Amino acid sequence: MALFIRSSMSKSKLIFSLTKIITPVTSMKLSTCNLEYIITEKVGEKQNVGLVKLNRPKALNALCDGLVTELTEAVSAYDADDSIGAIVVTGSERAFAAGADIKEMLDKTYSTNLKTGLLKQWDNLSKCKKPVIAAVNGFALGGGCELAMMCDIIYAGEKAKFGQPEIAIGTIPGAGGTQRMIRSCGKSFAMEVCLSGNQISAQEALTRGLVSKVFPPEKLVDEAIKLAEKISEHSPLIVALCKESVNYAYESSLSQGLQFEKKSFYGTFATDDRKEGMTAFTEKRKPNFSNN
Repeated sequence: MALFIRSSMSKSKLIFSLTKIITPVTSMKLSTCNLEYIITEKVGEKQNVGLVKLNRPKALNALCDGLVTELTEAVSAYDADDSIGAIVVTGSERAFAAGADIKEMLDKTYSTNLKTGLLKQWDNLSKCKKPVIAAVNGFALGGGCELAMMCDIIYAGEKAKFGQPEIAIGTIPGAGGTQRMIRSCGKSFAMEVCLSGNQISAQEALTRGLVSKVFPPEKLVDEAIKLAEKISEHSPLIVALCKESVNYAYESSLSQGLQFEKKSFYGTFATDDRKEGMTAFTEKRKPNFSNN
């Protein structure tokens, strides 16, 4: 759930109308002309990394509906762009996303939330087939922490702060905070974070398995882009299959996961890229993947 921007930051309009239909991935084209809350660009030496920067600095990148809509549409567009191999989502050095204005949820009711699907729009982020890397500097609280956990890999700046402080205002996380953290960090730590509302440092997040690596703040985004470039060197088709297999572990028992992995492994032998990759290895040359 998106939380924790104080009322002093509520000058910007924060509107949650989560009934908007997201354009299907197959027909998405990214237009930067009318973007209000994010900045997008293709980066990397080969321009094969999609960078999305949350851009509401006065509100510490508060996750209002407009921002979430632009973010999900940008990620969907990059997912459909054959020139992009991986995506990096970041904020500023001060805040990845500190949450949203509490006032926007103040008058909502159970029935309206059920009817409109409050926060359901966020689910579109986890449907991306390409790897999504969160580069987290500063605050990642409430919805900001949940957004980071929706990504496939989290890199953190040394001063990053994570947390699920919803408990302090009489509610609970609503976009995966209670579900994803336990899978990364275990029950006891997830309980502590969600029930206390305490913030955790980047180093503790690294120790607990919430993030992969920690870097100086000024180097964070560059390091995330380097990783995205490395991933983009590989076959997009095989990368998508590998991501799907790792994610399947969240939803299955070990025996089911192993069976799914084996079938996916066998399936790679029906692809041109598997043949090209193995042939290139035996011939001691760089593979030329065709995404087939």
